[in-house]
Amino acid sequence: MKALLEVVILPVSDPDRSLRFYRDQVGFELDVDYESAPDFGVIQLTPQGSGASIQFGVGLTDASAGSLQGLYLVVPDIEKYCRELTDHGVTVSKIRHKDTDGGWRGGFLPGLDPDRADYASFADFRDPDGNAWVLQERNHESP
Repeated sequence: MKALLEVVILPVSDPDRSLRFYRDQVGFELDVDYESAPDFGVIQLTPQGSGASIQFGVGLTDASAGSLQGLYLVVPDIEKYCRELTDHGVTVSKIRHKDTDGGWRGGFLPGLDPDRADYASFADFRDPDGNAWVLQERNHESP
C-alpha cells in the first residue's frame, strides 16, 4: 500500500517568530499563511525540493512547544548547508560522522565522513522553541 508523508506539525509558542526562523533563516518556502479565527491559524512551509512540509500555528496541536525531536533534513553538501544556516544566524552543531570501525554501533567521530558516504555525516540545529533537527548528508558530489 502506497503512502506519502506530506506534513509534520511542529509545536511552537510563537507562530510569527517560527515563520521568520524557518523562512528567513532556514530557507524553507512559505506555502500557506492562513488565519480564520483568533483560535485557529496555519502556516505551512516546505524545504526546497522536498515532498514533505511542516505546519505550525494556532489550534493545530496540544503538544508542548519544542517537544518534537529527530526531524531529518537530508542535504547533498552538509558543510555548505551548515555554513548557510550559520550565515543566517542559526546555531548548528559541529559535523560528526559514523564511527564504522568494526561495524556501526551508534558511535560518532568528529568531522565529515572521510569518504563522504551517504547517510554517514550529521549535524544538528534547533528552532527557537527547541524542536530538534538532524542534518544528514546524502548524494554528495565531489567537485
